Amino acid sequence: MSTFIKRVGTTYIPVVDPVKSSQWYQEILGAVENFRNTDKAILEFADQSFFLVKAKIGERSGFLDSYEREHFQMTFEVDGIGQLIQFHEFLKEKGVRTGGIEDRGHPGNNFVFFDIDGNVFDVWSELSPTFKGKQY
Repeated sequence: MSTFIKRVGTTYIPVVDPVKSSQWYQEILGAVENFRNTDKAILEFADQSFFLVKAKIGERSGFLDSYEREHFQMTFEVDGIGQLIQFHEFLKEKGVRTGGIEDRGHPGNNFVFFDIDGNVFDVWSELSPTFKGKQY
């Protein structure tokens, strides 16, 4: 078994307008912008770099599952059901398109939300064991 890969360092997200999308990610998700030009914005949040890459209109990071439902490509983690509910309410207050909080038959609960370009993300109420001891 290979143990070369230690973490995911960068995620690339297709956006129409890197400036507008960067502002949204900063306001809604607390991202910090480290670089921007006409083709991309580089953001830091959730212990990771995110490149908002200028793409064709309609390009999205998700995919259709076997039931033809739009599926997320990434799950963000929060620390417990209380934070999940608070974050869900915060997003709704900001006018962000969200799904309902769901019990999917595994530990914790989840919900999905969409950015201004229609990219869908998942949020889970359980922190991975690696992050349980970290203070944020």
